[in-house]
Amino acid sequence: MEQKMLEIARRFALPQGKLRIEPYGNGHINDTYRVTVEGDAGEAGRFILQRVNQYVFKRPQEVIENIERVTAYLRDILRETGGDPARETLTLVRTTDGAASTLDDAGELWRMYLFIEDTISRDLPDTPALFELSGEAFGRFQRQMEGFPVASLHETIPDFHNTPERYRQLEDAIARDEAGRLAGVAAEVAFCRAREADTHVLTDALRAGEIPLRVTHNDTKLNNVLLDAKTGRGVCVIDLDTVMPGLAAYDFGDSIRFGANTAEEDERDLSKVELSLEMFEAFTRGYLRGAGGALTQREIELLPWGAKLMTLECGMRFLADHLNGDKYFKVHREGHNLDRARTQFALVERMERRWNEMEDIVRRA
Repeated sequence: MEQKMLEIARRFALPQGKLRIEPYGNGHINDTYRVTVEGDAGEAGRFILQRVNQYVFKRPQEVIENIERVTAYLRDILRETGGDPARETLTLVRTTDGAASTLDDAGELWRMYLFIEDTISRDLPDTPALFELSGEAFGRFQRQMEGFPVASLHETIPDFHNTPERYRQLEDAIARDEAGRLAGVAAEVAFCRAREADTHVLTDALRAGEIPLRVTHNDTKLNNVLLDAKTGRGVCVIDLDTVMPGLAAYDFGDSIRFGANTAEEDERDLSKVELSLEMFEAFTRGYLRGAGGALTQREIELLPWGAKLMTLECGMRFLADHLNGDKYFKVHREGHNLDRARTQFALVERMERRWNEMEDIVRRA
């Protein structure tokens, strides 16, 4: 395996020197390694090497094409605004024959990025201030991509954030009852069915022309923002594999679902689940500051719906996977996906209780 990794790394246009390769990060999708080049006078550079997961991304070449287009556009924007393109967006390293990726003997796609030095990533937003910084970074990404031609991007995972489609997939799972678990989830099924009309709110607004289709990140967790190691400021949005056409409210909502829940994603004691309005307000403030007027008034009004629907959507996906026999999400105990679904549904219910407060926060921000 070590020899294979060295052979793949040497396909890229690296400085001269000895290569050291080690696993890096804790991502769940792609295989990630840090490559260090050691020259005669010390380190000659560090890089990130990744194998793209072709089970998740069925057309990995389209993922690479999206990243090429988006990062090229961001570099131009950063040059125009006095930013640092080498530090504030990902930079693909070309192969020795000028390609943006390479295939190994098994047909697996590999890519390489420059390593962005003096940055850190955090898995959890421990404080409102940190959550606000991540909101600012994702809002800034939205503003920077405002003029990008959305139609030029591939949909790397079709219907990834499409709540009515996720509801349809849940109903399919209910009808099949593949794992014979339907009898134990009557309350959860009823919860989703009572909110079927809600699932259409954002997609109906798009269809009616009330909100635009935008370039969206679609995986807006805190650990997809690199933070400056000294100042803590958001430097660069990473993990661009799911960048594709989407809705700003879904990007906003995914962060809230993840970062403003007071409990773990799979918490069994649902009394611990609450929406932290302090965290909600911090992220909203940062996100809208970063977006800098790029969003329309209607998009801003619908941000609470993004939070509710991303939470509901995730819960429906967990519930569907529980009914299907735990085929998509990894589980570590009996009923793990059901626990996850119940936590998401509890958070939806807490949001519904505090809906007026959420709307007030958005209006003030």
